[in-house]
Amino acid sequence: MPEHTDTADRELTPVADRLGAEFSGVHERSTVDRCVGAARQGALDVTGRAAPDLVERIARQHLQVLALAFAERA
Repeated sequence: MPEHTDTADRELTPVADRLGAEFSGVHERSTVDRCVGAARQGALDVTGRAAPDLVERIARQHLQVLALAFAERA
């Protein structure tokens, strides 16, 4: 099982890097990483697989919604 996680982490590092750059100044990298992890788990739960492009789309949507929620509170 650790091998699978290591492989998934390597496959999703570019996703987290892109989203980290996209949301720089909006979210901390730790928040981006958590969203990517949650998106991966959600994709696995729903579809049985976690293709990086699907994980990226889900995580981006979560980060956008989170940014809007924070903006409304300010």
